[in-house]
Amino acid sequence: MRDAGVSVCVAVPRVVHRGSPSPSLFCICTGSCDGGPEEDQRRSQSFEPVVMNPFDGSASPRREETDGGDSRCPWSRFSSWLECVCVVTFDLEIGIVSVKTSICYLSFPDSYSGCLGDTQFSFRLRQSVGRRALKFRDDVYNQDAPVTLQREVSHFFGYVYFRQVKDVSVKRGYFQKSLVLVSRLPYTHLFHSLLQIIAPEFFEKLEPCLEAGDDFWEKTDFPGCVLEAGLIFQVRIPSKTDKPGGSPVKQNLLPAPTLLPTIHELDLFKCFQSVLIHLQMLWELVLLGEPVVVMAPSPTISSETVLALVSSINPLKFCCDFRPYFTIHDSEFREYTTRTQAPPNVVLGVTNPFFIKTFQSWPHIIRMGEIRMAGDLPKQVKVKKLSKLKTLDTKPGIYTAYKTFLHKDKILIKRLLKGIQRKRPSEVQSAILRRHLLELTQSFIIPLERYMASLMPLQRSVTPWKTPPQIRPFSQDEFMSTLDHTGPQLTSVLKGDWMGLYRKFFRSPNFDGWYRQRHKEMTQKLESLHLEVICDADLLSWTKDKSEVEIVDLILKLREKLIKARRQQLQVKDGVLDKLDTFINSIIRSLPEDLQTVLNTH
Repeated sequence: MRDAGVSVCVAVPRVVHRGSPSPSLFCICTGSCDGGPEEDQRRSQSFEPVVMNPFDGSASPRREETDGGDSRCPWSRFSSWLECVCVVTFDLEIGIVSVKTSICYLSFPDSYSGCLGDTQFSFRLRQSVGRRALKFRDDVYNQDAPVTLQREVSHFFGYVYFRQVKDVSVKRGYFQKSLVLVSRLPYTHLFHSLLQIIAPEFFEKLEPCLEAGDDFWEKTDFPGCVLEAGLIFQVRIPSKTDKPGGSPVKQNLLPAPTLLPTIHELDLFKCFQSVLIHLQMLWELVLLGEPVVVMAPSPTISSETVLALVSSINPLKFCCDFRPYFTIHDSEFREYTTRTQAPPNVVLGVTNPFFIKTFQSWPHIIRMGEIRMAGDLPKQVKVKKLSKLKTLDTKPGIYTAYKTFLHKDKILIKRLLKGIQRKRPSEVQSAILRRHLLELTQSFIIPLERYMASLMPLQRSVTPWKTPPQIRPFSQDEFMSTLDHTGPQLTSVLKGDWMGLYRKFFRSPNFDGWYRQRHKEMTQKLESLHLEVICDADLLSWTKDKSEVEIVDLILKLREKLIKARRQQLQVKDGVLDKLDTFINSIIRSLPEDLQTVLNTH
């Protein structure tokens, strides 16, 4: 499968969802491919048609505000959901073009997987160096979304539907094609569900089936769109204000919708069923951002396992790199396989046995077998020494010398194993697992959140005539001293070396990412409080005995704060920004005309 080229066609959208993702109920549709086989072959020579330019960040989701909802300019609305739709075809004649190599190879299982029929999986791709990153300062979606569901800035997700069936009409004897949705949104379940609808029909009818519904889309009267078959996807996007692990908010449903219970959650039990007794170890490895390689028999198992690992520390954001499906053709291959330095903080999912030799120096390797959802108890893999990972037929297992800080939760393991014996549905098993991991992460993170909140200056110290007070620096020793009274033992029954786990966590990218995010939120809160107390002050009276220089300085500082508040979309009380704007204009009008002219022109 790798000895010849694959070609790619980028789909140009004609019909799109009206509106960008927001924490509310929504319906979604996809775009369509233009042109026939000759057009496909022409496009395969370049992955960046000018009409879309999807991978250079030139299409901002906010452009829909300037096009007035004009259906003739659908790309700005379409790009709120997807960067593009790719059709990747295995081709014996057309070679690989360097710009699109990564997308092409990541869209096909390698020859060792032997994926006959239909296969779905995911990948994650770094944005090309030198490309312009999207500007998210005005992205309302990221303001309201949980950190684990925010739009990626420097990476793309690829959601793949691959078909390989025998076909004697082609030279190689097989029909091999992938339909790929490329997005910055981590909506794994949603986009794979969408592919299950559109991909099979696309493989049968090719481009015409995606073009046929153009007129129908334009006649849609309600918010959202309907697929060609009259199918509606309806699902609620979680908000930052939602309680983690809480029940979905009930919504008024549109007629006859296809309801999706989640946009991103995986079947955790299916992913972890062979490593249940090592769940505590895997959680710690992910929490600490340790370098982990998942070796799997197929890209489906590889990608689902990696995504399940990354999600195991929700609601804490995984701040390291992760690649659900990684190949030797990836542009980061050399970077991640060099032996001249320590392995990077990344979780990689691979299927090629070549990686067994390549990653022998990595500290943690998970060798997965085929996933079988039978009624029998799944065989639990063993923890083995890395030195035993040598041959291509290495048995499934966790190859590591890692010693956990916390003890196993034997009650959880017994409950899950008993659930298998009683044929408890996988959805219920997954819910039990998800609840356990959520409570474990919350027990770990709540003491950190509580201590971080104590670093915030008192609200009464925020005054209108002084710069907002600084947040106190984070002291690891001071935090550790609080654990005896406010530590994880208050909410978790797990015993072990919690303090040792915290010390190692402080050296991880996940702590750095968490701290930066919390510090940013607290700084913005201080700025919001400062704006509110300024608006409550009598600014005009303050200026009466001040010099013109002091008044102009005040005006310039207030304008800067106003611009910054609007740019960062600070959460302030209703009317505060308008009131501040009025204050500024009132102060300007109190000045001599020559100064008014200068200030009004800047």
